[in-house]
Amino acid sequence: MANRKYITYNEVHKLCQNAAPKILSEWKPSLMIAIGGGGYVPARILRSFLKTPGSPNIPIQAIGLSLYEKLATDGPEEAAGHTVTRTQWLDFSAVKQSDLVGRNILIVDEVDDTRTTLQYAVQELKKDVEEAAKLMGREGEETRFFVFVLHNKDKPKKGALPDDMMKEGRYLAAETVGDEWCCYPWEATNIDEHDRLANEAALKKVTAKPNGN
Repeated sequence: MANRKYITYNEVHKLCQNAAPKILSEWKPSLMIAIGGGGYVPARILRSFLKTPGSPNIPIQAIGLSLYEKLATDGPEEAAGHTVTRTQWLDFSAVKQSDLVGRNILIVDEVDDTRTTLQYAVQELKKDVEEAAKLMGREGEETRFFVFVLHNKDKPKKGALPDDMMKEGRYLAAETVGDEWCCYPWEATNIDEHDRLANEAALKKVTAKPNGN
């Protein structure tokens, strides 16, 4: 059985809350794009902390990308696939092209595992924006993409994000973890058991420290 990290809703809430000041003050996103299904919940929580008095809520759009292919037989783990499948994309009847060009767009997902999905999302959204800019004659306007994830796995990545994004600090992981399977509460079929396992792991971590400190 792979090592598992059980994460509670409370922890997700606090990770979003702690990341929000940087995102609000430095990134100033005008649109969030959640990668489904893991990015939906953190995007919605994050929006609660990105409110600016006198300004409307930051709109959230969703895209669906699938990489994982095969479920494990003894737990929640899934085997990573090799090809990203687009299952849902931006609804351009709801998102005007002018809402994309020249804006700060925040892409939200729950975990950066192989980075393959994030690479695909940034590449394809960038293509859409460039095409929209051409159609509107606004090629000179800069659209900046940012990425926020709850957890980044400290492991070699198969995918890559643009060099300028990484150098300019337009990538933020609320927490870096080891190469372990992140079990999120919205995936749980028994939330009480999920929280029990999360609390049990937290207690073990505390008692494992010298002198309990």
